[in-house]
Amino acid sequence: MAVQRLIKFLDQNKVHYTLISHSDTYTAAATGAVTHIPGRGIAKTVMVRINGRPAMAVIPGSRHLNLNALRKALGAKDVQLMTEQEFVDAFPDCDPGAMPPLGVLYQLDVYVDERLSREAEIVFNAGSHHELARLAYKDFDRLQRPKILRIASQTVSERLEEDRSGSGLQPFL
Repeated sequence: MAVQRLIKFLDQNKVHYTLISHSDTYTAAATGAVTHIPGRGIAKTVMVRINGRPAMAVIPGSRHLNLNALRKALGAKDVQLMTEQEFVDAFPDCDPGAMPPLGVLYQLDVYVDERLSREAEIVFNAGSHHELARLAYKDFDRLQRPKILRIASQTVSERLEEDRSGSGLQPFL
């Protein structure tokens, strides 16, 4: 079941959302396969340490976080990936690695890749490996007020797909 803190927060803020239940998955690609949502349509949360402070980087599930781009965009001295052991205690109500990208619930800064900010909706783990939350991106933005940056790199398969289709962005929902 989705994190009660998340549901309460969305309900209190009068956000229309949908919970999507699915079998347990541990990657955006696997989640996309069982929910029929392309990996690029699922926002994944990557925990980072920026100049010693934990933060959330939120990127399309089909992409990789570019630590150098994040460091440069923030003018930070040091940006590192956090291990699950380093952050698991910060999310006691979530399955390890399935935290929603709402740092406001956990007193964390949130940085979102600009590609996600251009979408009508955002879909993300709702605190478990078997449930997603879907809501309007504008509601996510209003609640979280993330800093929008260009911090994700395309995967090789994404570049090939783009070359074949001859277009940049395609709708995922």
